Amino acid sequence: MNVQRHDIVVIGASMGGVEALTQLVKQLPGDLAACVLLVLHVPAQRRSYLPEILTRSGALKAHHPQDGDALEPGRIYVAPNDRHLLVEQGRVRVMKGPKENGHRPAVDPLFRSAASSYGPRVVGVVLTGALDCGTSGLMAVKKEGGLAVVQDPRDAFCPDMPKSALEFVAVDHCVGLEELGPLLTRLVDTPVAPRSRKRSRQVETEVKAMKVDIPSMDDPPSPLEYAKPSYYGCPDCGGVLFELEEDGFLRFRCRTGHAYTAEALSGSQQNQLDGALWAALRALEESASLSRRLAAQARERSHDRSALRFEERARTAEAQVALLREVVLAAPRSNALAGEPRVLGVPEEPEQTG
Repeated sequence: MNVQRHDIVVIGASMGGVEALTQLVKQLPGDLAACVLLVLHVPAQRRSYLPEILTRSGALKAHHPQDGDALEPGRIYVAPNDRHLLVEQGRVRVMKGPKENGHRPAVDPLFRSAASSYGPRVVGVVLTGALDCGTSGLMAVKKEGGLAVVQDPRDAFCPDMPKSALEFVAVDHCVGLEELGPLLTRLVDTPVAPRSRKRSRQVETEVKAMKVDIPSMDDPPSPLEYAKPSYYGCPDCGGVLFELEEDGFLRFRCRTGHAYTAEALSGSQQNQLDGALWAALRALEESASLSRRLAAQARERSHDRSALRFEERARTAEAQVALLREVVLAAPRSNALAGEPRVLGVPEEPEQTG
């Protein structure tokens, strides 16, 4: 009888992830009997050299896979920039699906797809990173019988992701980086019982949503019947967000598949508000400038009544500019989701033209 083991290891990291992943792969043996798949939040515009960094750092070869590549033990599959990395039986999918928490690639889709396809054979690992990415995916891993491993927040460059996972998920192991490699090596060699129950319909449906396998005109939308309409619009497409709550962890997904945790949605709304305020400030400044110009032109032509009207309009706009400028400049600094990848330190190639 063929004994199943924990041979699918999925890893998610964000801020500080390059250093953490480099340390981790140094500890993994070259004959590791498992496939390692990882997502690091990186900018969409430029190629990451993370596979080259990891290949030089350890005994396992890392690469950006192509859509449909076979899963092979002893290899590291790194999500390419601007593409989600998903797992199916025996192969990977590399797809430009809807963003999750403002990211593509995103951690949670990888975790969910692995959990749906391989159930108890999966080990989900959440490393350093900002906000709460990875928590929902780790929930799916546990729901399908897999193991949840989290980097000790005290050991993490940015402890947000590990802390969130520990708060909402029944984590099996919480260790520092120096212990993580040996732990994963032991877990990979541990036999697991075959899947004893049907796949979670919720997890399976969310995986389909990421693949855009469910038409957006379906009603209810891709999150299926456990979701209910919220009062909020999707920051990506403007559609209605549907609310999902699982063990106290609140998430949102729209018809087209864009997904947010409550914390990520709040951050995105702050970004939108910041942009709207600056746009309003620009419009008011231009209105004041144009009104002053029209008033001067009216004065030159001795159109005093028109000049007075434009001067009053200019004064009103200038007063609004002064008030709005105070609001904009006094606003607290936003933890912009789009800005997070810039501090990851992933080497990028020069921008190409043509």
